[in-house]
Amino acid sequence: MLYLAEVQKQRSGFGLGGGKAELKLLACQRGEHNWSAVPGDDAIPVEEANKFNDGTLVLVELSASKQVQRIQEAARQLVSILQNFSRLQDKFKDKEEEIEQWKASLTFSSQELNRREMEMQAREEQLAQMEDELERLEAQRSEIENTRDEANRLREEVDRSRVEIETAWEQLRGEQQRVAQQQSQVPQGAVVDQQQTLRIQELMKKLGGAIASAQGVREQLNQSFGAVGAQQAILDQHWQQLEQKHSIAQQQQEELDRQNQSLQNRWQEWYQSQDALAIARGDLKGQQSTLSAKQDQAQSVSLQVRAVEDLYQQLSRLASASGAAGTQQKVDVSALEKMPVEELQGLVQHLQQDLEKVFRFVNDQEEELTLQRETIDELQGKIQAASEYDRMALENEMADEIESYQMLNETLVGQRLRLQEREDVLKQHQAVLWRRLGTANGSKQGGDMELGPIVAQLNTQRQQQSEELQRLENEIQQVRDAISQMEANVNRQNGEGEAKRYELKQFEQNLFNQKGAVAELWGRVKVYQEMLQPVQDNLNALRQKLEAVAGELDRVQETGDEQDRVVSDLQQVLSGLITA
Repeated sequence: MLYLAEVQKQRSGFGLGGGKAELKLLACQRGEHNWSAVPGDDAIPVEEANKFNDGTLVLVELSASKQVQRIQEAARQLVSILQNFSRLQDKFKDKEEEIEQWKASLTFSSQELNRREMEMQAREEQLAQMEDELERLEAQRSEIENTRDEANRLREEVDRSRVEIETAWEQLRGEQQRVAQQQSQVPQGAVVDQQQTLRIQELMKKLGGAIASAQGVREQLNQSFGAVGAQQAILDQHWQQLEQKHSIAQQQQEELDRQNQSLQNRWQEWYQSQDALAIARGDLKGQQSTLSAKQDQAQSVSLQVRAVEDLYQQLSRLASASGAAGTQQKVDVSALEKMPVEELQGLVQHLQQDLEKVFRFVNDQEEELTLQRETIDELQGKIQAASEYDRMALENEMADEIESYQMLNETLVGQRLRLQEREDVLKQHQAVLWRRLGTANGSKQGGDMELGPIVAQLNTQRQQQSEELQRLENEIQQVRDAISQMEANVNRQNGEGEAKRYELKQFEQNLFNQKGAVAELWGRVKVYQEMLQPVQDNLNALRQKLEAVAGELDRVQETGDEQDRVVSDLQQVLSGLITA
């Protein structure tokens, strides 16, 4: 199982040897991205931890019996874990934004669904009202049909009465002619017999009955005119409602046209803002290209600085070993002179073993540093040949590698100094041992090389390159600040554009719904008018027929009045004849 631990050392004796190293377990890996703290102050002695400084964080793999299977410094792995954690946080943030967008979308959909449901209910109520109006109009049409049938019946009765009157009138005229003939044939003073008197009275009674029936038709005709007037009053109310609905539809249509024009103007403004956003994105892309170029330049200078730094460190170590630069760590030589030779030999051997461990560790770290530098060079080559789409991802990866390289290089600075100190301590112990054994010091063979001027020249070059790198980093920071401001501006404009686009879409959807409602209102007006116009036409036709019947009845009435006068004259004549 993999643990994160801290190296703890308890020093004993003198010099750098004899320390006892322990690992304090801090955390345990439970999964790929899951770590849990180790409770308590559990510490286990580990000999392999001697090659690490006190307080160094390491990753150690332990077996079930707490035996060390693998140990390594945790700096790079911690950086990787933190980077992964940062990426996971960014992903979680993106997911949260997506969730919020989905929530907003679902809320809008729910509101839209509720609104549609309310519209459907309102339309159902309107449809029910229209059905009620249709039923009332059907009832009115039925009444008008009945009235028309009654008018036709009255007209038939008028025609029949007129025929009866004309027939009775013809018969009366015939009787009158016969009476006249009989009067001309009968001597003066003759009278009408009983049979002729009854016949004449029957004809006058029949003629009077026909006139009375015409009076009944007049009453029924007046009732029909009253029913038609009542139906017209109801239709006038419907025509008034139709006019109101037509006026409302006209107002809504004008408001719809005004909102449609406003929508077109707002879309035009949105397109202009999108053009400005495209220009801002172009400027941002130019700044990003400038930043990429400066980063490439800074990376090249950084690699040169690291190369000079490595060369400077190596020459410094050589100069320190040859006495040209640096000072040796002080060792209690008097204590070494008094120490038994066998113990001194054992101490020297222990220092050599400790130095070999540290040398192997530093050498491994140097190799890892070299691999990271090769990885950075390889990524730089890929970036130069990559497309714009892949370039950003490669730049982020290279930035992570450079950060890991710098952290490992800073860690190696202390490790190199520690290795140099141990070399100095070992050389001083070896010098005392060789002097006490009476053997020559192999390290003094050959002539010393004067490395001081070279180290000084490298130091000057290193400072100049560092200043150049600092200048580039300042320029890069300025460009980054400008890019941050431009990105904030672009994001703000993009957010405002998306919000305005969403608002316009909603407004457009509402306008579309209003268009449907206005079109539906116009349809109702048209249907209502199509329903009312035939009823009005039928009622007008019925009124015309009733007026025609009334005209005929007036003529019949005039004829009846004339007949009434003739009957009265006949009665007087008949009375004279009967009396005579």
